[in-house]
Amino acid sequence: THMTVPAAIATPPPALTSAPIVSVRNVHKTYPGGVEALNDISLDFPEGKLTTLLGPSGCGKTTLLKIIAGLLPATRGEILVEGRPVTGPGPERAFVFQDFALMPWATVVRNVAFGLELRGMARAEREAVAARYIEQMGLKGFESKYPHELSGGMRQRVGLARALAVNAKVLMMDEPFSAVDEQTRRKFQEDLLELVADERKTFIFVTHSIEEAVYVSDRIVLLHRRPSRVHAIIEPNICRDVDPEQIRRQPGYLDAVENIWQSLKQYLD
Repeated sequence: THMTVPAAIATPPPALTSAPIVSVRNVHKTYPGGVEALNDISLDFPEGKLTTLLGPSGCGKTTLLKIIAGLLPATRGEILVEGRPVTGPGPERAFVFQDFALMPWATVVRNVAFGLELRGMARAEREAVAARYIEQMGLKGFESKYPHELSGGMRQRVGLARALAVNAKVLMMDEPFSAVDEQTRRKFQEDLLELVADERKTFIFVTHSIEEAVYVSDRIVLLHRRPSRVHAIIEPNICRDVDPEQIRRQPGYLDAVENIWQSLKQYLD
């Protein structure tokens, strides 16, 4: 049988095997009033992997994600995507919001195709692309429904389908499963692993759940409490070629959860 060893908490970060698609270089963020959210963050995100930003509440995870997305300017430092500086949102990046951010007056198909509509793609073509991702997300038959007619889990699937439809290279997800119940959340986590394997995209994921981070991640960036700095980078030593439920029983999974909990516990005192 395949034995796993405890996830090492590695500082400095392990070397990347391929050139990073996203690089964070000495990023600082200070809000008006002098509140320092991020203090000199430098990070690389490898292509085709899922990297999670994890840390105590208020540690700047979402702030960093929004700076990478180009939705928020850094006070100092820079973000490079494929070697080019980020100056705002771009077509190579897509964002999945915590609250789904769907247009309430638009049908599922219109919501999913919205990014393509903004790019000027013809209606028939964008609706064909949308249909493919609607089916992939298990929403076939709901194309003409409106967000208020869907459950929370289904609305989140629409948000995911919309992000996938624009075919961005980097998908950023801000606590995307926090608004759904535990059973739906587990199903989403399993679906996300399939998505990472199938789509070969780069995922940057924010969560406050240690278990979720270990379950879905290739790499976990552990952030200090504000002003946030990189505390450690963890690579869970998990075999994922097994039944999804088996993952949570592996020694590598259990050890990584315990190691991270011990690291974060000091912030609770």
